[in-house]
Order: sequence, then C-alpha cells, then structure tokens
Amino acid sequence: MSEKNRDGKRAARQKLAEQREKQKTRDKRRRALIVGASVVCVLGLAAVIGVVAANAGKDDGSESAGPVVAPSGAQGKDGLAIPVGKESAKSTLVIWEDFRCPACKAFELAYRDTIHELTGAGQLKVEYHLATIIDGNVGGTGSRKSANAAACAQDAGKFPAYHDVLYDNQPEETDDAFADNGKLIGLAGKVDGLDTPVFQKCVKDGMHDSWVAKSSEAFRSGGFSGTPTVLLDGRNIYQDKSMTPAKLKQLVQDANK
Repeated sequence: MSEKNRDGKRAARQKLAEQREKQKTRDKRRRALIVGASVVCVLGLAAVIGVVAANAGKDDGSESAGPVVAPSGAQGKDGLAIPVGKESAKSTLVIWEDFRCPACKAFELAYRDTIHELTGAGQLKVEYHLATIIDGNVGGTGSRKSANAAACAQDAGKFPAYHDVLYDNQPEETDDAFADNGKLIGLAGKVDGLDTPVFQKCVKDGMHDSWVAKSSEAFRSGGFSGTPTVLLDGRNIYQDKSMTPAKLKQLVQDANK
C-alpha cells in the first residue's frame, strides 16, 4: 500500500472519530435537556422539597385572602377541575399542570393533537387542574397569574385555545414573564374574541387567585410527585415510559367501544 493511501485512510479514520465524538457530545447535551425538563417540576427531590418548604405560602397564590371564585363550569370536588370535552365520554384524563413548568409544556406539545382529536370526537373528557409549583420552587407569581388568566378565559368559554397559547409562549423557567398581566392580556389577543374589557378586568383583579390557591393546596395534599401528573381513568400514564400519543389514542378508543 502506498504512503499516500495510508495517509488517506488515517485521515478518514481520524475524521470519523471526530464525528463520533461530536455526536456523543450532542447526545449528552440532548439527554441533559430532556432530563432537566422532566425533573424540574418534580416535588420528590430533596433539594426541591427544601425550596418548596422555604417558599410555602409565599408565591403560590396562597396570599390571596379573597373569596374563592371558581371559573364558570368548573367541576369536581370543590369545583377545582376545568372540564374540556363531552360529559358522555367514557374515558377521563385528569391533568395537573403549571403553565411555567417546562415538563408540562413538553407533555403538552407531544400529546396536544391527540387530546384535541379525542375530545373533539366525544371519546375523551379532560379535567385540567392548575398548580403553582414553579412559583414556589423558583420564586415569582407567574404560575398563579397565568392560572388566574386561564380561569378568566374559561369564564369567556375560551379556555382550550388560551391554554394552548400559554404553552406556545411559555417563557424560560427562571423568567417570570407570566407575572406581567399585560403579557397575559397581550397573549389573549391570539385567541379570537378573548381580549375583552371583562377578561382584562378579571386578569388585573386576580378574580380567581383564591381559587388557584385552593387548587394548589389540593395538589400539595394530593400526594402527587410533580407536574405534570396525568391520570387516564385513574392510571398515571405520565409515569408509563411506554406511553405514546398513539397508545393513548388506542386506550381511549378501546374504552369507547
């Protein structure tokens, strides 16, 4: 073999090794991001528990001492569930979420189309419960204020659309952008017919703040490990590593046969 050919092969092997190393680095970074999104909203970690305990009763909406005003159509125990879908649906999906929680957004983006399809077909009813985990973990009031705004959207019959808009425009976890009522009202402009004086007043007055605080307390006392918590007919499907949107669809369709 000529020296030129040997040099060429060595160069090719070196280039291949460099490409593999770069790929390993990219894979590690991607895994770190996924893990970070998955655990950032979890209450079970000791470090997080300490932060939650330190912030308990501060920025999770519990400072709201006004009357508890549930949003229009709220159901379930103490009226803490916002329902989406037909009552006649044979499957119920219960979702505990926080609009500042990145893991909640990851779940939302992965399963949103399937959930919309199933609720639209009358096969699935979703009960949304709003929590304020990130306010307690990181500080701020964005979880509470966005939850209040979502409840105001429920009053206007626009919850599903505004719910999606909030996740589509979720700030970085440490950015408390949702604490700005102007930001929340501005996002309402993306939902046809939502940005009205009534909605604006509801948001600015924090009409549902005490209801949000009550919902957050129900989450804390419910024994849940973190957000999102997703229960299909009582089964925690978020903890099922084999769960996919296609599998969720099949389970719901089987229940409706």
